[in-house]
Amino acid sequence: MASGTGPRIAVALDGAGWHPAAWREPGARPRELLTAGYWADVVREAEAGKLDFVTFEDSLALQTVHPLDRPGERTGIVQGRLDAVLVAARVAPLTSRIGLVPTAVVTHTEPFHLSKAIATLDYVSTGRAGVRVQVAGRADDNRHFGRREFGEFRLEDAAEPDKPSPLAELFDEAADYVEVLRRLWDSWEDDAEIRDVATGRFVDRDKLHYIDFTGRWFSVKGPSITPRPPQGQPPVTALAHAAVPYRLAARSADVVYVTPFDRGQAGAIVAEVRDEQEKAGRGAETLHVFGDVVVFLGETEQAAADRKARLDDLAGEEFTSDAHVFTGTPAGLADLLLDWHAAGLSGFRLRPGAVPHDLTAVTRGLVPELHSRGAFRTEYEASTLRGLLGLARPANRYAAV
Repeated sequence: MASGTGPRIAVALDGAGWHPAAWREPGARPRELLTAGYWADVVREAEAGKLDFVTFEDSLALQTVHPLDRPGERTGIVQGRLDAVLVAARVAPLTSRIGLVPTAVVTHTEPFHLSKAIATLDYVSTGRAGVRVQVAGRADDNRHFGRREFGEFRLEDAAEPDKPSPLAELFDEAADYVEVLRRLWDSWEDDAEIRDVATGRFVDRDKLHYIDFTGRWFSVKGPSITPRPPQGQPPVTALAHAAVPYRLAARSADVVYVTPFDRGQAGAIVAEVRDEQEKAGRGAETLHVFGDVVVFLGETEQAAADRKARLDDLAGEEFTSDAHVFTGTPAGLADLLLDWHAAGLSGFRLRPGAVPHDLTAVTRGLVPELHSRGAFRTEYEASTLRGLLGLARPANRYAAV
């Protein structure tokens, strides 16, 4: 059945799950979190459910529970993680259809390096790569590099896109970063490689292009050292909670993850993102708006509530999140997703509270429930991530017309 009749579904993977006590849950594999086998298993489970893609969390600092916590202070939560891009590259040959979207912090890193890393991932996954761009403005992050300091970083400034602030500058810089990524991916024309043994010509040098990007934060000559990716441009995704990051998504992304808490807010956020998309001159382009939902699932609502309460007791506090927290059955979750989908969200990125329990509850509980309602695919319908998302392969901006 066609996935266009219902929402697209992705899963956000983060260690043992999004609850800080998930690593203590029966069935968890805390001793294996830094192994390739663990990540291969959880991604293959997502692929068995025919999900669109998985995202891999990453950061420049040790994990925290609350935004204002100091990294490394809490010993009762998972600490330490593998590099998301490298995890995706390791998993790529062990999977065949699901999209792989690692998180990359763009504030302190170079766009040239990320462009070739994601292009390489697109090659080793045969067209299933994407990237989630993330900013970092905390002092703890800055001190890892020692090159930059920002002014006062206030989360409330995210709601004021026209107000100059260090936070607004971070997102404006991220927009330039994505522009450089896309230009570097286009710096090789699709047929630049000749590979003609008889003439001794491997590349057509006229089809490699300098991008000559100059902006406030970057001056990049190009071309890339990696030929144009199989998808042309792997999909760019971003998480957005308020007006400033909505503007980044509208200017730069193919998928934006948003965090409504009810149906009405979902519709309002979609309208705000579409307005920013029009202002950015991208009104005719596809920009998917995915709702983020943390899920704790059980065979009954009471079973799900009891399990979450047990995890909360282990953590010593009630779990809260920047996203809506759903506790209930797969059927109840299907009701919520279809309701919010009708409000304008094109898909959802589900955050399993605990892995493997809530991941398998999605793939073996939610997915069959959506099948029974004719609201989710039974087989993959495309071989690339862009194809799964209904995105056309973009033309190369530097190719001769």
